[in-house]
Amino acid sequence: MNQDDLKRAAARAALAELVPDTLVGVGSGSTVNFFIEALGEQAARFAGAVSSSERSTERLRAAGVRVFDLNEAVLAGMARPVYVDGADEIDPGRRMIKGGGGALTREKIVAGAFDRFVCIVDASKQVETLGRFPLPIEVIPMARELVAARARLLGGSPVLREGFVTDNGNQILDVAGLAISDPVALEEQIDHWPGVVTVGLFARAPASVVLVATAQGVRRVSAPG
Repeated sequence: MNQDDLKRAAARAALAELVPDTLVGVGSGSTVNFFIEALGEQAARFAGAVSSSERSTERLRAAGVRVFDLNEAVLAGMARPVYVDGADEIDPGRRMIKGGGGALTREKIVAGAFDRFVCIVDASKQVETLGRFPLPIEVIPMARELVAARARLLGGSPVLREGFVTDNGNQILDVAGLAISDPVALEEQIDHWPGVVTVGLFARAPASVVLVATAQGVRRVSAPG
């Protein structure tokens, strides 16, 4: 099986985690694209979706899935049991680095609006310690160099993601060289820096369930108990 086969297997396994007649939270990225394809085949089973990026919204609509604005869904009291998204890295505690596609802020917002986060990955995304993948930080443009200076004090090497603007009109710094031994503490620290919109650490609220695709099949990992 190649990597696309593994991504597709994890994505399709996520269908079994969904609740019929409710909204589905949908993330973004290459693995999620396979999930959107699979969701479109069963669109009639669900009330619709809330999307974390403009690109995912376009794909969902093209697949025949109705997309709701999050504010609309909250005001209407629509059930929001499951959010499905991928990760750039995930550790044994189900804590993640996300944001390689640049949608980290909206992904964190939508993930927080749903009861459970189902993370779909292939086995290559598993690490013992987060930080091999550069840590994305979405920043307000005027604060870019201030945030970069603070990242250097942590031992990181921040690089502006050239030619990229988030769906929110901001910039992204990708910070390499960090060995993240305490992802919860680092998430809290960076989120409090002036000018940071959000950091791509999903540690305070880790994934509820991880579906890991391997050559031997899809393995389901959930919180103990």
